[in-house]
Amino acid sequence: MSLMRFDPFTGFERLTQQMMGERQGPRPIPMSAFRRGDQVLAYFDLPGVRPEDVDITIERNVVTIRTERRPAYQEGDEVIVDERPYGVFTRQVFLGDSLDLEKMTADYVRGELCLTIPVSEKAKPRRIELQAGDQEPQQVTASAPEGGTTQDAKARR
Repeated sequence: MSLMRFDPFTGFERLTQQMMGERQGPRPIPMSAFRRGDQVLAYFDLPGVRPEDVDITIERNVVTIRTERRPAYQEGDEVIVDERPYGVFTRQVFLGDSLDLEKMTADYVRGELCLTIPVSEKAKPRRIELQAGDQEPQQVTASAPEGGTTQDAKARR
């Protein structure tokens, strides 16, 4: 059995990692996020990860996603090509006070995690009603300072 790779730089990257030592520590999880109407949607790529291996925690305004991907091959298998990254993957997202973390939901479909976070009611734009009174504005007249006339007060201005 033979497999061909079409990316000539993958082998170079793997060789560099081997020479420099494997990457230590957790790898970052790629993400994209955007606002749609009254909610923020954040998508995280987790291909090859089982839903039960995804851990999502919230502490104050920080959402942490942690998972681990393990190889499909077992001991004794002859590995022909293995270019997929394995190990622990994490991502921390700092969220503003304008989001309602109590109503956040998480869905996982086809290796993609989607967090849906509603914008809090206090952060949504709202219209302020103008209160109009029935009274006419009162005229303000200038008073004369002590020892002077109204004409003197106008002249000093």
